[in-house]
Amino acid sequence: MQPNQANIAGNVHGGEIMKLMDNVAGIVAAKHARSNVVTARVDKLEFHYPIKIGNLVTCQAKLSFVGNSSMEVFVKVLVEDVTKEASAKVVSTAFFTMVALDEYGKPMTVPSLEITSDEESDLFDEGKKRYLTHKQELNK
Repeated sequence: MQPNQANIAGNVHGGEIMKLMDNVAGIVAAKHARSNVVTARVDKLEFHYPIKIGNLVTCQAKLSFVGNSSMEVFVKVLVEDVTKEASAKVVSTAFFTMVALDEYGKPMTVPSLEITSDEESDLFDEGKKRYLTHKQELNK
């Protein structure tokens, strides 16, 4: 992380990390949908530790749920001080809901998600619950 991404105390702005997370979620979703995607929602964004100037930041992301045109992507951010032998630690997590768009900017159907493990199945079920909860809230 660079000085222009931090405040005067040397902590990286949360918005900088959110931008990285949003970019990674968009790449995962676009690769799955093979189309342009937009961010529709961010759920459960949490910051666990500060990130300092000079830290190495790595984002990991994977699809957790796929609906008709929307995809939920779980994003995890790891931080590492490369000058020390300590392991990287998780500093932020969130679920990003991305929507696939066709060439006219309208939502389009995306391929279903192939589930290959119990962990993926659990993540999918949790994502489906969030999806249905948000859908109910919109219909109130």
